Amino acid sequence: MVRTVVVGLDGSSESRAAAEWAAREAKLRGLPLKIVHVWEPVPEPMAQAPLLGAETQAHWTARVPREAAEGIRLRHAGVEVTTEQRTGGAADALTEAAADAELLVLGSRGLSGVGGFMVGSVGLSVVAHAERPVVLVRPGEQAADEHEADPAGVPSAATPYRPVVLGLDAMSPDDSVIEFAFEEAARRETGLRVIHGWNLPPYYVYGLAADPQFHDEIARQQAAVLAEAVQPWRKKYPNVEVTEQTPSGSPGIRLVDASREASLVVVGRRIRRSPLGAHIGPVTHAVLHHATAPVAVVAHN
Repeated sequence: MVRTVVVGLDGSSESRAAAEWAAREAKLRGLPLKIVHVWEPVPEPMAQAPLLGAETQAHWTARVPREAAEGIRLRHAGVEVTTEQRTGGAADALTEAAADAELLVLGSRGLSGVGGFMVGSVGLSVVAHAERPVVLVRPGEQAADEHEADPAGVPSAATPYRPVVLGLDAMSPDDSVIEFAFEEAARRETGLRVIHGWNLPPYYVYGLAADPQFHDEIARQQAAVLAEAVQPWRKKYPNVEVTEQTPSGSPGIRLVDASREASLVVVGRRIRRSPLGAHIGPVTHAVLHHATAPVAVVAHN
């Protein structure tokens, strides 16, 4: 079965930006694009209202994905585009749609006046439960996030893609997260910036105060750990230029800073099938809310 790139569309500017990003990604991968529109039934009293009758609802729910598909076919020649209508809760429907997808793309609102995501409950729920990669995109990034600007400040397909950034826990690296990031960089023919942030454990603080070289020694150890984790992938992807960085401090903050010059930020999420519910981890949570580039969350065991 050929997997597809799936995008959730509700007609908002956020979801339209996600659809444009998903179309470009589908073309890079040589895969079909599926536009999924979820209709959440309104309560019965509202459904009987003159402007919200069954015919009106059917008209609008069919029109949104149809018009989006027509526009994408015109702007992204060669991409096979299909549409699918689902009924029910948006988070559950999109999580189900992701199960058979190569990856799922969703829109996310930008914070007013501040660079960053404001991830809603639907996006967070899908990210926390989907076991396929999920990419979140916000409006305004469908061009500038992908290519460097020309001298006039206009993003151009003729200029190189910005680097892909990978946030990696080098102490427990997961192959699926690393491979996803290398593949994305290879498709874009751009570099990969691998960031392993770290903090000194509290009980080391006193040792650091007593020995000014203590911090440097720990930094060298962290750099060696990252180099060992990345080395096999350097050999597998010799054409990808890799930069390794092991800054001290909050990993989330370091990745958010790096996102300003990235085409895509890749982070992992450990799958936890627990009755207490899923969660996405503090670093991934911070990146989702504040990164200024699209963010790919790759679930792994």
